[in-house]
Amino acid sequence: MINSKGGFGMLGILLLAQLAALAGVVVLPGILKVLALVAAVVVFICWFGFYMVHPNQSAVLQLFGRYVGTDLNNGLRWSNPLYSKQKVSLRVRNFESSKMKVNDNAGNPVEIAAVVVWKVVDSAEAVFEVDNYENFVNIQSESAIRHLASSYAYDAGNDQAISLRSSTDEVTELLKKEIQARLNKAGVEVLEARISHLAYAPEIASAMLQRQQAAAIVAARQQIVEGAVGMVETALQRLSERNVVELDDERKAAMVSNLLVVLCGDHHVQPVLNAGTLY
Repeated sequence: MINSKGGFGMLGILLLAQLAALAGVVVLPGILKVLALVAAVVVFICWFGFYMVHPNQSAVLQLFGRYVGTDLNNGLRWSNPLYSKQKVSLRVRNFESSKMKVNDNAGNPVEIAAVVVWKVVDSAEAVFEVDNYENFVNIQSESAIRHLASSYAYDAGNDQAISLRSSTDEVTELLKKEIQARLNKAGVEVLEARISHLAYAPEIASAMLQRQQAAAIVAARQQIVEGAVGMVETALQRLSERNVVELDDERKAAMVSNLLVVLCGDHHVQPVLNAGTLY
């Protein structure tokens, strides 16, 4: 922060000083006229000290290459006319990366893109620590996205493991932290980082879709079998408790087999009526 002056106050002061110096040039004699002329030139140079700072903007001031300070005050401002003034926007900005092809942790090529929401919080660091802070944000964000994509699998078989597809909140937080760590030196704060596009690369998309479908079918079958076994167990237990019918091991096995076929089959079964005895 620099001790700059309010522009409107300095505007009045310089206007009065300019009129007084010009009047001195006209009415004063001899050496006094020369002094008045010098004063008029100095006041004229001071007019170049005015600059405007818009809302959510800062001005980085330098004197012959030496950093003087940062002016965060809005409106018409005045400071030393010899200061160079570089404006830096403090507004919130979006950056959407291009779709990048990266190998995930399992070696599968995936396409990934992300949206990064950021803003400058230290104008001096943004100007002096990096050559072009906007380009720095773009390059470092894409580098962080690539590193994150290669650190985790697209789709983990273990539900407890972090994956790019299913662990949305965890991946978002990890991505934000990694980008922030890379941009700290540029005086930039990352407000949000979220994956906007995630898919297998076209060359393996069809094969991986079949793999996902097969995994879904296996998981569904496993759940169906577990439910069917529980239902068969309950049926045998209820028959035994209520003494509905006495079954030997062979008949129990046949009953279990028939119930599992009915409960686990893909198609409707055809009922067969037994008109004879149980045995």
